[in-house]
Amino acid sequence: MINWLKIEWQNLASKYCNTTLAEELWTEIETNYTNKTRHYHNLTHIYNMLLQAETYKTEIKDLDALQFAIWYHDIVYKSSKKDNEEKSALLAEKRLKSINLVLKRIENIKKLIISTKKHELVIDKNRDNAYLLDIDLSILGSDWDTYQKYISNIRKEYKIYPDFIYKPGRKNVLKHFLDRKTLYFTNSFRGKYEIQARENLKKEIELL
Repeated sequence: MINWLKIEWQNLASKYCNTTLAEELWTEIETNYTNKTRHYHNLTHIYNMLLQAETYKTEIKDLDALQFAIWYHDIVYKSSKKDNEEKSALLAEKRLKSINLVLKRIENIKKLIISTKKHELVIDKNRDNAYLLDIDLSILGSDWDTYQKYISNIRKEYKIYPDFIYKPGRKNVLKHFLDRKTLYFTNSFRGKYEIQARENLKKEIELL
């Protein structure tokens, strides 16, 4: 998986910069996402998102921008902080400027990253934002065994918090999603994951 990811990154970045810089940026990406505190928000998460983006690429207007957003959306992740998305967006901006990506695309990528904070659309001129958010939350609609592994890994990332703090907070997050008219923004993901995702969220709430 790591080799595949590295090649994917180099293929993307090399469109905009030299091999040396692409390698430097890869090292930073790999270091951040393989930090020992990462149990879910790691390279496996990025791998799964990139695979899904490839599946829906014909429906995505700016695939490169979406892929950059995937690579950088969790590059800064500390469970004790509430500004991870903002910091990830700022780091993405700095790095993407270094590879001479045009400013308009960088701003678009920043918005895509920020949208993952509340999982609400901030760009509606095309479906790219919708696909990013749906891909990011596709894990919610997985089979129950996979979902259980997911919630176990999330709990490990928040291990600094005792149950009496973690459980109410987690429950609020799950209820927030259940209260939405739909969890997913695209017809493709609603049809594939919506029912199962709602069942999984309800089961998890019962276990908290």
